[in-house]
Amino acid sequence: MIRKTWTEDDSELRWCKSSYSDSSNSNECVEVATTLSAVHVRDSKSLAGPRLAVTREAWADFLTYTSEH
Repeated sequence: MIRKTWTEDDSELRWCKSSYSDSSNSNECVEVATTLSAVHVRDSKSLAGPRLAVTREAWADFLTYTSEH
């Protein structure tokens, strides 16, 4: 996991809503944005709120884990 407060200009990030988010319930949406070094995750209800940034390798491991369980 990348442990730092996000202070960089993130206006260039292209956020995508999870395909598993229920489009009929806008209160349950997760969005991700990828860069060369990290995957950024946020709650779409709180665009300026807290975000999680993990390495691309950690994200790949997470996706593998979730697909197996």
